[in-house]
Amino acid sequence: MLIGTMNHPARDVLKEIDWIAEMGLEFVDLTLEPPMAAVGVVDVEAIRASLEKHQLPVVGHTAYYLPLASPFESVRHAAVEELKRCVEAFSKVGAKWMNIHPDNNTPMHDRSFTIHKNLQSLQELGQVARDNGVGLMIENLPGHFNTVCQLAPLLDAMPELGLHLDIGHCNLMVEHNSADELIKTYGSRLRHVHLHDNKGGDKDLHMPLGTGTVNFPRYVRALRALGYDDAITLEVFTPDRHYLAYSRDLLRQIWDENIPAKINAKST
Repeated sequence: MLIGTMNHPARDVLKEIDWIAEMGLEFVDLTLEPPMAAVGVVDVEAIRASLEKHQLPVVGHTAYYLPLASPFESVRHAAVEELKRCVEAFSKVGAKWMNIHPDNNTPMHDRSFTIHKNLQSLQELGQVARDNGVGLMIENLPGHFNTVCQLAPLLDAMPELGLHLDIGHCNLMVEHNSADELIKTYGSRLRHVHLHDNKGGDKDLHMPLGTGTVNFPRYVRALRALGYDDAITLEVFTPDRHYLAYSRDLLRQIWDENIPAKINAKST
């Protein structure tokens, strides 16, 4: 299992890769989004060279706010074109998978319209992704795409889509954490994992592990039981990187020992 983290899109990408390597993390969750990491701004060849210098694998991440289901067709088309550029860039830097966030910003339209437009965008991206050797995976999002029932219309319609499981998101805006049911139903489609803590409700706090209510040792064990042994991104967004380092060490300890951590964490 590899532990990595994401670059900050408002900072220089190459400097971000440097500190990720210096911290001893094992891959980069490379997000291509404004203001300083948009695909039209970054030097893709320089990124590839930096990743190779540090011997860091990479997984592709895209902006969560692209309007893939927009009722304005020209806007939806522009979002798809932006993601096509991301696919091509990720292919050049060596990423095998790129995540996509389903869009629910469709005022005055019903759920079937939202699903249809998301699928249309994903299908339009599919051929470009195949041509570039990059797989597409859907990340679960709080509110509308966070349970098996909510994600099934996308995942069942496109068997080639992977699941990008965000365990922190599974704890938000749900009666109970949805990670168990997603792992059980779509575990064979699991391609990447995000891990961070929060306190439930609707606040996506991206806290250090063990500081909220996500029972992450339980889900680490579930991943191991599934046979998952790929990359896990720590989305710990704090100014002090000590908390990221602590989360890294705690995750590694629990993964290696496969025993519950001695922390006061309860599943919601």
